[in-house]
Amino acid sequence: MYLHKVYVSLGSNLGDRVKYLQQAVLAMHDIKETHVTALSRIYETDPVGYTDQPLFLNACAALITSLSPIQVLDALLNIEHKLGRVRTFRNGPRTIDLDLLLYDDYVIDLRPSLTVPHPRMHERAFVLLPLCDVSTDLEHPTFHKPIAKLRASVSEKEGIRCYRTHLLNAYEPTGN
Repeated sequence: MYLHKVYVSLGSNLGDRVKYLQQAVLAMHDIKETHVTALSRIYETDPVGYTDQPLFLNACAALITSLSPIQVLDALLNIEHKLGRVRTFRNGPRTIDLDLLLYDDYVIDLRPSLTVPHPRMHERAFVLLPLCDVSTDLEHPTFHKPIAKLRASVSEKEGIRCYRTHLLNAYEPTGN
């Protein structure tokens, strides 16, 4: 069985944001033939796109899985559904948002259902900063640039602050 390295972005801005992120990580660990191998810090970020909504918490998880990209996407959408995600409008508020960022170094275009790498990840500090927390040696498979270099080019463009250093066992802000 071949194991694929997968990276997933997590976001929440409704209800108990930390709890939704934690529940999503635990649910990802329960996906068949899948294991969570690393988690980023939690970052609090200003909304992007539609700005009249609460602040987001964002994080990233690294996984290994034998599942196909479509199977991973289906599992992530199922987790979102179970955690009460309601899609009202693009960039709107949500209990949980799980985005498949990278699947090995594959480039996949099955629009509108799946595009890997995530089509806007290179523009978003709230994705790139947590992604660099879980892996410092990743390269964007389309741009062929290190993720850390992409992160450096956007990190000053968005309001992003470290909120907590541990996703699964912290309920108090770190003060960082």
